[in-house]
Amino acid sequence: MPTFRYPCPGCRTTNSLHDADCDFEGVSWPTIEKAYTDLLTVLTAEPDGMAESTLREAVHGEWGGLHKAALGALEREQRVVEDGDRLRLLTAAEFKELVSEPTRDPMRTVYEHGSVPGCHDNAVFAMVAWYEMVGLSWPETRENVVEWLRESGAWDRGGFEESTPEELVDSKRHVYDEGYGWKEKGQAAKRVIERHL
Repeated sequence: MPTFRYPCPGCRTTNSLHDADCDFEGVSWPTIEKAYTDLLTVLTAEPDGMAESTLREAVHGEWGGLHKAALGALEREQRVVEDGDRLRLLTAAEFKELVSEPTRDPMRTVYEHGSVPGCHDNAVFAMVAWYEMVGLSWPETRENVVEWLRESGAWDRGGFEESTPEELVDSKRHVYDEGYGWKEKGQAAKRVIERHL
């Protein structure tokens, strides 16, 4: 099941050490966490969603810039969606389905075209890091990356040292565990893939 990590909505830190230019510099970790939980507590109780004005009135304490920024972060991360004029927290199954297919480059290109010889390491690294970043568990990440290797045709193109897609993905578990970023590896893989198109 996806988990929330409550990153600072300004600089994305997950501790009390903010970037120097962050709007929330000096705001403690528990205060950031509380802004998210204030929102999530209300949204969880209303599975059909609610108007933003109703959400503002329902949160614990006074609605402020931190609540607004946390809501913006939840929307950017596609945890909360707007259905008409209502904000709704996605269920775990809806979220998993939504983020299973990257929609922005460079990950969209990597996902849609699959890896090609010359970028396998970067492409698989990026896919594992992507799914970790969006909050999927290791079993969900493993399942998605193995499926991607097969369905994109990447595995059939060859060029892998491992004997199965599962073995390949398991060799990248450290990427998931360490929380490495996806962007640089995704961009490098995208450049190689586009030369093969």
